[in-house]
Amino acid sequence: MSSSQPNVALFVTCLVDLFRPSVGFATVKLMEEAGCKVSVPNSQTCCGQPTYNSGDRKNTVQIARQVIQTFEHYDYVVAPSGSCAGMIKEHYPRLFEGVPSWHEKSLNLASRIYELTSFLVDVLGVTGVSGTYAAKTTYHDSCSGLRELGIKEQPRKLLAGIEGLKTEEYDGAETCCGFGGIFCIKYSEISDKMATDRIDQLTSTGAEILLGGDLGCLINLAGKLKREGSLIQVRHVAEILAGMTDAPAVGEGKN
Repeated sequence: MSSSQPNVALFVTCLVDLFRPSVGFATVKLMEEAGCKVSVPNSQTCCGQPTYNSGDRKNTVQIARQVIQTFEHYDYVVAPSGSCAGMIKEHYPRLFEGVPSWHEKSLNLASRIYELTSFLVDVLGVTGVSGTYAAKTTYHDSCSGLRELGIKEQPRKLLAGIEGLKTEEYDGAETCCGFGGIFCIKYSEISDKMATDRIDQLTSTGAEILLGGDLGCLINLAGKLKREGSLIQVRHVAEILAGMTDAPAVGEGKN
């Protein structure tokens, strides 16, 4: 492993690739500014979480093998998503229990995969980023990032360095937004109620912008905000930290 310049691969994630590529570019910028050599392997695919949550173990194993092979030669793998990082870190080793060679490979990858803000703070020791963005914000913690990876203070620590940014916490920040991948499809009425509760709570802060680290949660909440006619914008934390906020907010047009 290079001590001077870590060789880092970006795990783009499906949602970033298809709906919000600006988040991927912001992630690359942040890692390069932190001194990393960043690669984006063309052969990467979905982490397999949708099939895993659907009970399709056979296809999930095939997807996981592809991911493991794609990222086996990098010092670290970083994803702008606690959900995808949590899938690889926590669930891949369970998939390969009883298959020694692949179990070992899955554990190896699990030891090298990080969510973006955790990687910057916990691995690289970044204590803050410089920048200016005058806005009142609130932050939503994704379930996977918070509960599987312990991501809570890291994004807030980094955001504290942005001049003009004011963040007020809201009561439902640690409660599920109702997305949950296929959960919002299978249980749409429950999902909608959960999103409604989060919107009611975060609106009470007077925030102009909702921030978060998982695009699934952000797309879900942005959609609910738009349907209710709210003027609150939604952005991924990487965009604010990288100073890449020229693109429309989530759900407001092409980025």
